[in-house]
Amino acid sequence: MQLRVGFEMVYQCPQEIPMLLALNIHESRTGDLVQPDTLTIDPPVPATTYRDLFGNQCTRLVAPPGRFTLKTDAIVEDDGLPDEYAPDARQIPVDELPDDTLVYLLGSRYCETDQLSVAAWEHFGSTPRGWARVQAICDFVHQHITFGYQFARRTRTAWEAYNEQRGVCRDYAHLGVALCRCMNIPARYCTGYITDLGIYPVPTAPMDFAGWFEAYLGDRWYTFDPRNNAPRLGRILMARGRDACDVALANTFGPNYLESFDVWADEYPSATAEWASPR
Repeated sequence: MQLRVGFEMVYQCPQEIPMLLALNIHESRTGDLVQPDTLTIDPPVPATTYRDLFGNQCTRLVAPPGRFTLKTDAIVEDDGLPDEYAPDARQIPVDELPDDTLVYLLGSRYCETDQLSVAAWEHFGSTPRGWARVQAICDFVHQHITFGYQFARRTRTAWEAYNEQRGVCRDYAHLGVALCRCMNIPARYCTGYITDLGIYPVPTAPMDFAGWFEAYLGDRWYTFDPRNNAPRLGRILMARGRDACDVALANTFGPNYLESFDVWADEYPSATAEWASPR
């Protein structure tokens, strides 16, 4: 099937503002792009791209004073399958893990393994190792945190989410990541699009970017989503990192105001269907 994904972000800038953006679909999915997710910039300004330390595609630009709009609108070919389920995936001993996974065992800005270690071992020390342990962590986080957009706070850490027991998808993901790391399972934070396909009834909340995580089991990374805690269809990765600090949609270096923010992720009827803005 084909999915249509994109966003429009409108800023008001009182002066020139340098920006670092992570707004494109991840390199691992670029081969699936039927309609490229080219970043549209209005008014047009020079922009350059680079790969960050985690392999994410990033954009550098300087926003001019006044109203400034960023937008992409892409079509992605997708296999239409839910997130992979691999209950036999085993946990790898730390001394046997690949070198490039070790950074995802360490504490980071939003995932305080030192503060959560005791709680993690109390909750999950007796659970079976491997997939079952990660799923037990997701089950716990899903039930422990109450979801609400009114609870969103960009500074909330995993430790704070654990204690406050409320938050949004990034808080679920951060707590899941931190608890996995405490249990010696490499885990990394992910951001991207998730459609509402296969969900009944369809949520009435506005579409938004989503946060989830990947855990390293066996010889590969697997997707886990403690916010939804069920396999989902139409998940499109944008960026990965140690936590949300590494995959911020936009880092801005000066005063600005986000005037509007709109995201879409829906099934696209056909490659020949009439092209029109979804908003």
